Amino acid sequence: MATELHVELVAADRSVWSGEATLVVARTTSGDIGVMPGHQPLLGVLESGPVMIRTSEGSTVVAAVHGGFISFADNKLSLLAEIAELADEIDVQRAERALESAKSESDAAAERRADVRLRAVAVR
Repeated sequence: MATELHVELVAADRSVWSGEATLVVARTTSGDIGVMPGHQPLLGVLESGPVMIRTSEGSTVVAAVHGGFISFADNKLSLLAEIAELADEIDVQRAERALESAKSESDAAAERRADVRLRAVAVR
């Protein structure tokens, strides 16, 4: 059995992260899923939430993902997101302001996006 899997995290506008990993955890419409080398093939719909990637070197990459698809076959995992940002790229103060603004304007979609960004930073 392979000890690592190749991961591609791609947003609509760019490639966000690519590399070898030992574990990826993401939220799907069926619940949270962990994918390790040798996992059964899968195709699913991503829910908004943090995605955690444990790299082959032992570090952890966290991204805020806002919808999309997950696909795994032949030890290749593709995360195709509508929007994705690495936790290291997120401006926490800006996300907090966006959350407060969305709450005051009753904008559920904007509130969800800001919340996912803040949760991704907290996981990191």
